[in-house]
Amino acid sequence: MLSFEKLIFMKWHLIPVILFWSIRAYTQVVFPTDTLSAPSDFENVYSRKMADDSLQTSFVIWIKKNVAEHYHEFHTENIYILEGKAEMTINGEKRVVKKGDYLNIPKGTRHAVRKVLSRKPLKVISIQSPRFDGTDRIIINPPHADF
Repeated sequence: MLSFEKLIFMKWHLIPVILFWSIRAYTQVVFPTDTLSAPSDFENVYSRKMADDSLQTSFVIWIKKNVAEHYHEFHTENIYILEGKAEMTINGEKRVVKKGDYLNIPKGTRHAVRKVLSRKPLKVISIQSPRFDGTDRIIINPPHADF
């Protein structure tokens, strides 16, 4: 039978091993976003899924023109602008977003990319939480729906 001292010793020596394997389990993919590119012939919006689990879905999205106003009933969307500049509306308020900007868009928040202002497409990381299967995008203006 193990003594109390041996159990404590084993516990403190196993913690780094457990931490290593748990960190390793969550750092499975590294995407150098500066080298990711969309096909040159996409019409308006192109997205590439980077990661997906029960808690989130991550995309890199390129936008040439616009994205119709929509909201997500059950998802929060976090957006980080990697390249470009665009005019957006968030709950009806106009904003200009550019490289380096971060947006947190809570569920139920109406948002749209009204117009890309840069020569290059707007390139963003979009993280939807929880997992996004595409059914939670409620388009507000269907005739202008591009995404």
